[in-house]
Amino acid sequence: MKWWQKLKRNPLARVGATLLIIFYIAAIAADFVAPYEPYESQPNGSLLPPTRIYWTNKDGQFIGPHVYPTFQGAIDLQTGERQLIVERDKPSPIRLFVQGTPYRLFRITLPLPKTARFEQIKWEEVEIFPGIPSNLHLFGTIGEGKLNLLGTDDQARDQFSRLLHGGRVSLFIGLVGIAFTYPIGMLVGGISGYFGGWVDSILMRLVEVLMTIPGIYLLVALAAVLPPGLTSAQRFFLIVLITSFISWAGLARVIRGEVLSIKEREFVQAARAMGAKPLYIIVRHVLPQTATYIIISATLTVPGFIVSESVLSLIGLGIQQPDPSWGNMLSLATNASILVMQPWLVWPPAVLIILTVLAFNLVGDGLRDALDPRSFQR
Repeated sequence: MKWWQKLKRNPLARVGATLLIIFYIAAIAADFVAPYEPYESQPNGSLLPPTRIYWTNKDGQFIGPHVYPTFQGAIDLQTGERQLIVERDKPSPIRLFVQGTPYRLFRITLPLPKTARFEQIKWEEVEIFPGIPSNLHLFGTIGEGKLNLLGTDDQARDQFSRLLHGGRVSLFIGLVGIAFTYPIGMLVGGISGYFGGWVDSILMRLVEVLMTIPGIYLLVALAAVLPPGLTSAQRFFLIVLITSFISWAGLARVIRGEVLSIKEREFVQAARAMGAKPLYIIVRHVLPQTATYIIISATLTVPGFIVSESVLSLIGLGIQQPDPSWGNMLSLATNASILVMQPWLVWPPAVLIILTVLAFNLVGDGLRDALDPRSFQR
């Protein structure tokens, strides 16, 4: 496992992997980590700035970390800003493992179609795993005060909780995308490169046609013809499913080039001489030889899907409110007043998208260096 040792010695790859592990664990366990439910509105709590944490009460006595109930007050006619009302006589201690809104940890559901006709498609949520019932949260407050680490949005919902739950869509959309894209691209590229001739010509002409289709215009057209009544998650799942069948074209061309050189090697010739079927040779002997490229390419492809989700949600084609995702949370950036008056609503999702894309690229670069055959000769 020389490549694993080389990867561990790469400090940038370690940083990227650590960030991804933290992000994915937080997204998977968002119900536990988030102090509040992502759709829960707080009374008189819209557009609150990040909560200030106090250590002493109004008399100067140390009582530990705590917050106070905070509400929006009247608008200052001179500055145009809303005044904050802080009830300093009601301290709410901050504690770990606080009981709160009930949830089911690790619950897994999938949107599946009930009818086959696209124009009359109906969906149902199928529960794959019921989850573990609990009402325990990683941290929270005891009392009337709310701990809004990143403030609240215009609907008085906790921004930090929505950021964690939105990470489920933004982080896993790339994994869903490559799960559809890579098997198709590998199989088509492998068949095209192995058989050659007219099979290669037909498949490559199909690939070239698919590569000429502009993705953004296709997505706009799909958004217009999708059946009404879909939830935002179902809508985006359909868009990812359809566009994945186009995204495999570039991968297929690269795999085809790899297979053209691999199919002439001795072990492939030996398998063919022993009477192995072509599909078995492709899947068992040829495609595994491209594993290095596939692993590296996958880590560099996931960020593309994450950015696509952000862009689509930003322009209104992806996840829609009230369901959270980093993309539709970032859509508030189109409002100039938000950028100036409530920057805490824009910067957190933007920073997380940048860090996630950077982390995947760091891991991909580290894998490329570690799996480079020339590195084992040094």
